[in-house]
Amino acid sequence: MHPQLASIFDEAENRYLKVEELKLISQYVASMPERLDTYRNLRDRELEIMQAVVDQLQAALPEESEENLERCIKHALLMLRYCALSLLINDESLIQKRFLDWVGPLAQAYDTKTIDAKLYRLLNQQLSKMLTAKQMGYLSPGLALAQEALLSQAMNPANGRR
Repeated sequence: MHPQLASIFDEAENRYLKVEELKLISQYVASMPERLDTYRNLRDRELEIMQAVVDQLQAALPEESEENLERCIKHALLMLRYCALSLLINDESLIQKRFLDWVGPLAQAYDTKTIDAKLYRLLNQQLSKMLTAKQMGYLSPGLALAQEALLSQAMNPANGRR
């Protein structure tokens, strides 16, 4: 659950919720059907989305080793799944805590910046084709966070972690 919502519920143990707190909860609840639809769409079409990306990636980077391509594709698949979960619970910190802290050092160690940059561009294009603008609006913040963090780590290895 989004940290701000969790905090509201924690603070409300000894009092009723304030008007602005109820408004925030109402906005989240109202967006839940669309968030669920987006999550289901990603889950159900994951193979279709990723296969199109993989086909284009292999055609664009024929000189890259199969091992590097597979590693990057697995990381992108995990990224998509964490971003889907993040949009569902409206908590981008999940991406940092459970995905970037784990995959970031791997991407940096294998120096896959070129593949990742192309892969993310293709993934974003494919997602834009398969999701509505509103669904992309829910997914994009987490996706941008993950992609920018991974690419900036790869470009700035001296900086270490974000």
